[in-house]
Amino acid sequence: MKKFASQIALSFLLLFAFFAGIGCSKKPANGGGGPVIPVGPVTPVKSDVAMWLTTANQSVLFQKQNIALNFSTVNNNSNTTIAVDTTTMYQSIDGFGFCLTGGSATVINSLPASQENAILQELFATDSTHIGISYLRISIGASDMSATDFTYDDMPTGQTDVNLANFSISPELTDLVPVLKKIIAINPAIKILATPWTAPVWMKINTTGNNGFTAGSLNTTYYAAYATYFVKYIQAMKAQGITVDAITPQNEPLNANNNPAMVMQPAEEDNFIKNNLGPQFMAANISAKIIVYDHNADRTDYPLDIFADPAANPYVDGSAFHLYAGSIMALTSVHNQYPNKNLYFTEQYTATTGTFAGDLSWHITNLIVGATQNWCRNVLEWNLATDANYGPHTTGGCPVCQGALTIVGSNITRNVSYYIIAHASKFVRPGAVRISTPVVSNLPNVAFKNIDGSKVLIVLNSANTSQTFNIQFNGKIVTSTLNSGAVATYVW
Repeated sequence: MKKFASQIALSFLLLFAFFAGIGCSKKPANGGGGPVIPVGPVTPVKSDVAMWLTTANQSVLFQKQNIALNFSTVNNNSNTTIAVDTTTMYQSIDGFGFCLTGGSATVINSLPASQENAILQELFATDSTHIGISYLRISIGASDMSATDFTYDDMPTGQTDVNLANFSISPELTDLVPVLKKIIAINPAIKILATPWTAPVWMKINTTGNNGFTAGSLNTTYYAAYATYFVKYIQAMKAQGITVDAITPQNEPLNANNNPAMVMQPAEEDNFIKNNLGPQFMAANISAKIIVYDHNADRTDYPLDIFADPAANPYVDGSAFHLYAGSIMALTSVHNQYPNKNLYFTEQYTATTGTFAGDLSWHITNLIVGATQNWCRNVLEWNLATDANYGPHTTGGCPVCQGALTIVGSNITRNVSYYIIAHASKFVRPGAVRISTPVVSNLPNVAFKNIDGSKVLIVLNSANTSQTFNIQFNGKIVTSTLNSGAVATYVW
């Protein structure tokens, strides 16, 4: 923060930050980026509603607007109206965030200490100057966005370790665990979901490559040992001061082609949960939720089959989804059939081949609005950070997955998924509830009420032209305009 020579100037700066807020501005790849305090002769205007804006052309990137948006009882226009109704409430919200892969932990932990602390504060702190990420997904062992393949119980070819005497999370003690500890120090309430990409190779059959890390399935002989693997993992993380709130038994269980990967059909996951994982969690007093499936919305039959099994159902909190196939609207059918089971949205990547405008529009429409409108308690984008080559990643791992951050040396660039999540994470706090708004053509929207009573409305203009519309609340309206492709978060 710039130092001012006089106390008067400093007082003005603090007063301006209080009333006008602090924006986040994307910088060129060689220029870093992050929270900036606008200075100059700008007089904050009185406004009932705070508006934070990101435009499709990147001319404005998650900045608070200094405009008057004041509610009025007078409605003398014919604009489309988004009516926000706090009396109709839906699911509670656990949070918004990213997947902290092993690779992203490595690049974040490679920063100079002062910069690492600053970026973690920016991402996870919950005061007015930061974006308040409240939910993370991590991998149990390597994901495809790790530098190498590994699990926590790797054995020489042909050898097994049924008693898990070789189990150790030591591969995570260099980067992932230290970064998580720093995050937890900033936000002790952050929720963590943990997911394996594969079981240890010696537990698998029918593998196809990468020394057994690709494809294959879990040998039924080792179902009990694999359940113990999860118990030991949660206990080992707890010993490091890291509480795992939930697990899924397998990332993308119908995808055999990633590295690592493991196939787990619905009947296999069902049997593993009801006969091994659930009972072992109960015996070990493990409170972490078991969330099933963790794959695309085109196969809602997968979690429904498990929910329908009376022996597995009591162990299962809900199901998790990605959207590389299917429609986000399919999730409402899952909710309607099992309304006591929670839904989660746990992964979607933005590609290096995409565009800022296209990704902003698609992800706000389908994830921030779509997933929450279809009962998800969280929304997670994929990789939090990558290096200049969109790694680290395994051989065969995703070569085009763009991180929310690109970190090159000490330079940090914020990419489109940073802004996608920031528009929700900063304002919709854990414990908020989704509230009613109408479906409006070309204005995808969703609203929430926080525990403190504040209301949050997120709106995207998906039309090809600028749109002016009303926000209605408690019989009063306020009028706002968004350019084509722009997204705004309104808070009052």
